[in-house]
Amino acid sequence: MNAIEDNAYRRSWQALGKRLPRPKAILCVSAHWETRGVYVTATEKPETIHDFYGFPKTLFDVRYRAPGSPALAHRVAELLAGVRVHLDAGRGLDHGVWSVLEPMYPEADIPIVQLSLSILQPGAWHYDLAKALAPLRDEGVLVVGSGNIVHNLRLFRFNDPTPYDWALRFDEEIAERIEQDHHEGLLGYETLGPDALLSIPTPEHYLPLLYILALQRKGERASFFNEEVTGSISMRSVVIGA
Repeated sequence: MNAIEDNAYRRSWQALGKRLPRPKAILCVSAHWETRGVYVTATEKPETIHDFYGFPKTLFDVRYRAPGSPALAHRVAELLAGVRVHLDAGRGLDHGVWSVLEPMYPEADIPIVQLSLSILQPGAWHYDLAKALAPLRDEGVLVVGSGNIVHNLRLFRFNDPTPYDWALRFDEEIAERIEQDHHEGLLGYETLGPDALLSIPTPEHYLPLLYILALQRKGERASFFNEEVTGSISMRSVVIGA
């Protein structure tokens, strides 16, 4: 519902879109496109995917009509030459993409390409893969990772936003490691103890963070916003290089 409600999260994404230099295109890695292998969207007009259920009709009515960019899709495949990249000419943009980018760029006039998450690979593999995308930063492409540092829906209490102690601890631990540029200690999150296993029961919401950290340059600092944990979900957001 953050995609359509007027709340602090949506307002922070709106402010970020106004603050950042306007990108020529956007590459987004979302928690909601898991594949066997590496895929990238290569359609001119990606559809708006509503990959959820049980929400009001107004959310299903959202259509984010941003164009795609087959040229950027081919550029991503070129940069990721070490792996086989599948160009998907039929895939649209899931809610992990449009729920964040619609507040940032409501005019929907910036081309968007989505990169999938290969579910068979560990965190270090994703981090190394993302490093090959570094030239995009000098080509005017904004790289966005959409997920959550803490994401355990099985333990989420819709009637009680009080954060779990383990969720607070893990969110703070990850933030400290990001601030200290301790990337190596972020790759194998499953080794970080019981708080990590509760916070990340499955890896797809955590992995997008690694794609962003991999593009951090020496001397660049990370800044945070949306630093809030609600129940078993962290909304902490990270910006690199701006």
